[in-house]
Amino acid sequence: MMGEVHWSTHAGYPVLASLQLLPLAAMVLMLTLGKHHKVLLFGVVVALLELLLAVDLYRSFDPDNGLMQFSERLTLIGAFSYHAAADGMTVLFVLLNALLTLMVVLYGHARRLKSQPILFAVIFAVEAALMSLLVTLDLLWFVLMSALQLLPVGYMVWRWATSPERDLVLTRFLQFMGIGVLLLLAGVMMLGLNYADATGGGWSFDLSELAAVKVSPQIRSVVFFLLFYGLAIRTPLFPFHGWLPMIAEHGSVAVAPVFLLGLKIGVYGLLRFVFPLLPEAVLQWHQFVVAFAVAGIFYAAVMALLQVNLRRLLAFAVVSHTSVLVIGLFSLGSAAFQGSMMLSVNFGLAITGLVFMIGMVYRRTGTMLLSRLSGLFDRLPLLGISFLVAGLAIVGMPGTPGFDAVHLVLEDSMARFGALVTIAAALGNVVAAGFLLWAFQRAFLSRLDERQPVSQVERASPLEKLIAVTVILVLLGAGFYSEPWLALVETSAQHLSAPFNPSLVH
Repeated sequence: MMGEVHWSTHAGYPVLASLQLLPLAAMVLMLTLGKHHKVLLFGVVVALLELLLAVDLYRSFDPDNGLMQFSERLTLIGAFSYHAAADGMTVLFVLLNALLTLMVVLYGHARRLKSQPILFAVIFAVEAALMSLLVTLDLLWFVLMSALQLLPVGYMVWRWATSPERDLVLTRFLQFMGIGVLLLLAGVMMLGLNYADATGGGWSFDLSELAAVKVSPQIRSVVFFLLFYGLAIRTPLFPFHGWLPMIAEHGSVAVAPVFLLGLKIGVYGLLRFVFPLLPEAVLQWHQFVVAFAVAGIFYAAVMALLQVNLRRLLAFAVVSHTSVLVIGLFSLGSAAFQGSMMLSVNFGLAITGLVFMIGMVYRRTGTMLLSRLSGLFDRLPLLGISFLVAGLAIVGMPGTPGFDAVHLVLEDSMARFGALVTIAAALGNVVAAGFLLWAFQRAFLSRLDERQPVSQVERASPLEKLIAVTVILVLLGAGFYSEPWLALVETSAQHLSAPFNPSLVH
């Protein structure tokens, strides 16, 4: 396990605590302001300040230092403690979280959603919980924040749902996510008990302390599957994705999906805790996981092609591409880990762009049925271009962040699993390109019925155009300028891959 350096070594203030507390303060401010006419201005200012804090974290981070940096510790109650620190992977995901939050704030105003002060308060509550999840090195803290985050996200799903089925949607969401948290909690408790038995002392849930103790072979596989299944529901990975199509069709169009899908917390949890703590179990079961991932690629791709609802199509696209990402994770090489981190960020940005454009289309048409969408490019060209760029980014086209990431993933997949799995992943990506381009053609280019009143579709507002341009620029900028981000996570990837040297594979 990497050592640590205190936050004062790199920054003049506790930057990780600030990243968590600023959104909480903003939440209180939003609730206090009520219907104040400047609530949007305050929301944008706070989101920008949070993004600047994230940029300062990136600026202060030393990628050549192999230690965990900006360490903050506070003993709370018994084995439960606050322990935060950051490596390159943390910095990358923190930047993504801050950027997506700013875009959600702008989108919420552009969509003219009701109860904006409440919306912004909920957005900042979710951001604060996500920041805690990203910076914590305490497993029990991670589980607690995962549970707390369900409340504001669930409220988003229910409060801004677009269907009368909102109660059923909320119920399904809480059932799936609640089971995921319970599985995580059970696995974490077993790790804490294993630590106490091994040391003869008290319990601990701290990553650095848990990593110093071998997990008993008798419980190793059980703990792995408890943690893996708990995080797989959140990812979501086939066959644990059952909550997603329903929420995509009946829940909020874009606000909740950005936080549920744009930031791959399930993937982050695997990278931060499961791989470092259970390397033997990962080696024992990684082929089993990859077999399900390969099946998930084609299952979800076929299901996407059968959809008549654009939102459900996108849901299955997410499941298909998440399977490609999981193949990268369980290839267990340094390049694969590096590519998987970049692929997570690429998916986050691309999925956010797609759900934003879908939300803007829904506001104008009141439908997501592909049979009733056509010819929108004439009235919404910038939204169409943004949708196309985001769709191409998901399949890893050159010029997007996914291009280098997919190359790294497939390279290590070939070395670990041979040609069959790698070809399957590549073919799945081709199928994905097919259904996303088909959706773009149906919604934006085709004219299925000349009598459809496309000319009555409202044109994009300046703020909506700004969001669309931002999506395009961020995706292309990160794609053509990917070297700094790959360098940022290189050391983290090397540490993660160290226990999985090919000579250890039996």
